[in-house]
Amino acid sequence: MARALNKLTASQVKAAQPGKYSDGGGLWLYVRPDGGAQWVLRVTVHGRRREMGLGAYPDRSLAQARDAANMWRDVTREGKDPIKERERQRRDAERQMHLLKDVAIDAFESRKADLKGDGKAGRWFSPLELHVLPKLGGIPVSQIDQRDIRDTLAPIWHDKAATARKAINRLGVCMKHAAALGLDVDVQATTKAQALLGRQRHTVTNIPAVHWQDVPAFYQSLSEGTVTELALRLLILTALRSKPIRFLRLDQIDGNTWTVPAENMKARQGVATDFRVPLSKEALSVIEQAKPFARDGYLFPSIRKGVISDATMARYMERRGMAERPHGFRSSFRDWVAETTNTPFDVSETCLAHTVGGKVERAYRRTDFLEQRRALMERWAACIAELKVGKVLSFNG
Repeated sequence: MARALNKLTASQVKAAQPGKYSDGGGLWLYVRPDGGAQWVLRVTVHGRRREMGLGAYPDRSLAQARDAANMWRDVTREGKDPIKERERQRRDAERQMHLLKDVAIDAFESRKADLKGDGKAGRWFSPLELHVLPKLGGIPVSQIDQRDIRDTLAPIWHDKAATARKAINRLGVCMKHAAALGLDVDVQATTKAQALLGRQRHTVTNIPAVHWQDVPAFYQSLSEGTVTELALRLLILTALRSKPIRFLRLDQIDGNTWTVPAENMKARQGVATDFRVPLSKEALSVIEQAKPFARDGYLFPSIRKGVISDATMARYMERRGMAERPHGFRSSFRDWVAETTNTPFDVSETCLAHTVGGKVERAYRRTDFLEQRRALMERWAACIAELKVGKVLSFNG
C-alpha cells in the first residue's frame, strides 16, 4: 500500500513534461503545455467521482500535496464531500475574520434610525472611532477578549470616565451585533473588562449654572444687541437647549408659538418629536430684534455660513470670566419654578422638554400643557426682564 501511495519523487515532479502523473491514492500532478502544474485529488463520494484542486506546483511541494491529500482522504472516509467541506470551512473562517472596524460600522448603520439626526453628528460613533478602533479595529472581532478591551480603555478609564463608559457601552453593542451576524464572539467581554478595570474614580459634576436670583442681572447685561447676545437672551427666556435656538427659522414661528422640529430636539425615550414652545412678549421682542440678522431663514446665522456654533454662547460667557455655561440656565429656570411658584411637576418638566410619566401614562395624556406653560413663561420673562433696584449684580463685561 505504501508503494501505491508514493509513486513520485521530488526530482521526477521537477522534471515532469506536460501530461498527467499519478502519485497513488488518487493524487495526481497535471502539467500543462505552458509549463504550469496543478495538484489534483480524485475521490469518490457516495458513488460520485470528484476532482479537488490542491494547489499549484511548485507553490505547493510534493510533500505538502501529500499532506493535503491525506487530510481530505480522511474527510472522504467520513462520508463527506471534501470540496463542500472545504467551502464550509472557508465560509466559517471568513465569518471569524470580520474585523471590529467593519462590525462597528455595520452596527452603527443599523442603529442610525434610532439616533438623533440619523447619527450625523457622530456622537454615537466617535467614542469608538477615537478610543477603541485605533487599537482594536484591525483585529477579528472573534479574537477580542476582556484583556484587549481593558488594555485599550485603561488610559482613559479614570481621566475621561464619561467617554470611557460610552466607548465600552458602544463596544458592547458591537459585540452583540457580531453575535447576531453569526460570529463566534464573547458577548460578555465588555462586562468582564469592566470588572478588570474596576470602579471609576471620576465624580460627575453638574454643569455650572447661574443662581436664578442672579439671572435678571445677567439677562439685562446682554444689551449690545449682537447675534450671540440675542441668542443667549432667547435661550434664557425659553429654557431650551442651544440647538433649537441656533437652528431657529422664522417659518417655525406662528404667532406667539414656536414649533421646534423633531430633528432639533433631544430624543426623549429614544424618539424625538416636534415640540411647541410658547413665546412670551419678551421672547417675541428678542426675535424682532434679531430679524435684521436673519440669513437663509435662520435667525441666528454665523459670520460666514450656516448658524452660530454650539460653543458660541459658551465662549461668550467664558470671555466674561464666568464659570457658568448656557445649558445651566435650564437649571436656573427649574429652581425658580420650584422656589417661587406652585407649578405642577408635569407642567414644569414639559417646559424643559423632559419626558414625564411612563409609556402607558403618556399614551393617555395627549396634552403638552401649552397654555399653562405660556402663563409660566410670561412670569419667568417678567422676573428676568424687569430688574429690581438692589438686585443689580456685577458681571465682567
